[in-house]
Amino acid sequence: MPSLIPFEEITYLFAEFERTAFRLETRRGYATDRAGARFKAFLRGVDPVPEPDHPWNVNVRDKAEQGARFSRVRIVDEPPTDGQRFLMATAAGNVDAGEDIRVVPRAEAVRLDLPDYDFWLFDSRILVRMHIDDTDTTVGVELVDDATEVLAACRARDAAQAAARPSAQVWAQVRSSV
Repeated sequence: MPSLIPFEEITYLFAEFERTAFRLETRRGYATDRAGARFKAFLRGVDPVPEPDHPWNVNVRDKAEQGARFSRVRIVDEPPTDGQRFLMATAAGNVDAGEDIRVVPRAEAVRLDLPDYDFWLFDSRILVRMHIDDTDTTVGVELVDDATEVLAACRARDAAQAAARPSAQVWAQVRSSV
């Protein structure tokens, strides 16, 4: 087992990266989402209200003003799980702040041989591998400095972004079918 550190120990990277921060999301849902009031309301049919003053969105806007870019690709099932639908429903607020959020079907992710784990990639040189347990809870993160693994993450990012569609476009199709 690799040496894990608490997620809180890498949060400085979100403010300090210079050009790009990319996230690959592979899970069918996340425990932190399911525990929140917004998720529970979403399951009752209440659309999530954007949170422009949320610290995440404030940082995304600040970094965008500095010329840096946040992006992520979410792997989704067909049909999407409740957790994946919630993430698509809440993406608009992040996108409004300046984040590029895209979606790729799981079958396409398998065809592309994308990793089956979540990660953050900062400036194409710092890889943070997320370690998430069977309950979808992040148990720690691993800072990876092996050049081969970082390059593999860069390639996965590029393949995922090329195959993905904007989250809003996919969400509109999902919503119309529900």
